[in-house]
Amino acid sequence: MAKVDVRSQTGAAAGSVDLDDGTFGIEPNVAVMHQVVTAQLAARRSGTQSTLTRAEVRGGGAKPWAQKGTGRSRQGSIRSPQWRGGGVALGPKPRSYAQKTPKKMVRLALCSALSDRAAEGKVVVVDDWAFEVPRTKDAVAALAALGIEGRALVVAERSDENTWKSFANLGAVHVLSPGELNAYDVLVSDVVVFTKATLPAAATAVPRPAPVSAPVVDDADTGEEE
Repeated sequence: MAKVDVRSQTGAAAGSVDLDDGTFGIEPNVAVMHQVVTAQLAARRSGTQSTLTRAEVRGGGAKPWAQKGTGRSRQGSIRSPQWRGGGVALGPKPRSYAQKTPKKMVRLALCSALSDRAAEGKVVVVDDWAFEVPRTKDAVAALAALGIEGRALVVAERSDENTWKSFANLGAVHVLSPGELNAYDVLVSDVVVFTKATLPAAATAVPRPAPVSAPVVDDADTGEEE
């Protein structure tokens, strides 16, 4: 089990903590990460693009000219797709781009991304954020004391309002709660910063209840005679 140093907000040493091998010590599965990230980005698409069909374009109710005798092609409406200003054939319509991804794949992609960052030494654990009041200047000083450069992903408790507001104005810092942690945000970040409270632990399996067998009814108990 790998260990990582725990540091205070000022950069001082505050002990060490063990990283869960099932979360931070697996072999990254690149194929699963690609599939999960692709599905996550696809789900972000609004899917509101739309074009008008020939039935939705205003006008074109009258036949432009006679069917025969004019020497021109047979046309029934000036709103047909071949006409300028007409409808669009097989154009895009509003749709959802969401993809169904199994929960086990989502979990595997997240663990693969965290394992990749841990292998590169890009996982930082802070003892606790001690912002007395929301202040961007204090957040910048804390990142400098921890030696964090580039794009950082800070995992903080949702109730820690001072931390969220302190990092809110920093464009290179993205703050998430532990329940919002995902593979995409981990992969696009250079450093992932946890606190001891938000550090992922080993997932515990929930035991399934034992099946209940149906009671055996004796004929003598029912009082029925053959």
